Amino acid sequence: MGAMTTAATATERSAGSDVAISTVLASTAGFVDSCGFVALFGLFTAHVTGNFVLIGATLASPRPGIVAKLLAFPAFVLIVAATQLVVHACKRRGRDPARVVLGGQAGFLALFLAAGVWAQPVADADSSIAIAVGLLGVAAMAIQNAASRTVFVSYPPTTVMTGNVTQTVMDAVEVVLGTADAAGKARLRKMLPPVVGFALGAIAGGIGFVRFGFGCLAAPLVAVLYVAWRRT
Repeated sequence: MGAMTTAATATERSAGSDVAISTVLASTAGFVDSCGFVALFGLFTAHVTGNFVLIGATLASPRPGIVAKLLAFPAFVLIVAATQLVVHACKRRGRDPARVVLGGQAGFLALFLAAGVWAQPVADADSSIAIAVGLLGVAAMAIQNAASRTVFVSYPPTTVMTGNVTQTVMDAVEVVLGTADAAGKARLRKMLPPVVGFALGAIAGGIGFVRFGFGCLAAPLVAVLYVAWRRT
């Protein structure tokens, strides 16, 4: 009986740790995406496909920043592919890919922070430095996107929230109606915190840039390093 209780407690702690990590990562994505959008003339760094909409809008009504948005997708694809190769290499060598991937994301976030601080104020959306700064942000979040489907596959997605919000609302309705099963309740407890975390991170990212410029990116950098530490 004691062994069963201990095992159950350990499982609960593990589940709580998973929720905490996924919430921190979701907050990071929201923060970086919002900061990049405000700082870099509407560039999405985490939700990179959103740039397609902005490209269409720019073609319909010309506005600055289209070069960075055009380059964001191929840069995103290349970094995702590189991340996948790194994950496979780590598994072959018996290493934990999560720590390596998080280290890579932290490295690109540090470069995003440093380049942004050095370049600010970024006044020309189509300047080389603006494009370079934006692509560093895209690279950092491309790694998190890839990680969410590999090393963090047991967590809810932490970069694109549409599916999470849809499922969370559906499960919440079932709970209110009293028709939710155990799986639905567990899913709601698992998915709601990252959704809230992403929303709060997005708010903090926008306000953070207005108040501190690119220096505000120290917050998501520390968050990623925290997650890497928790994985040790």
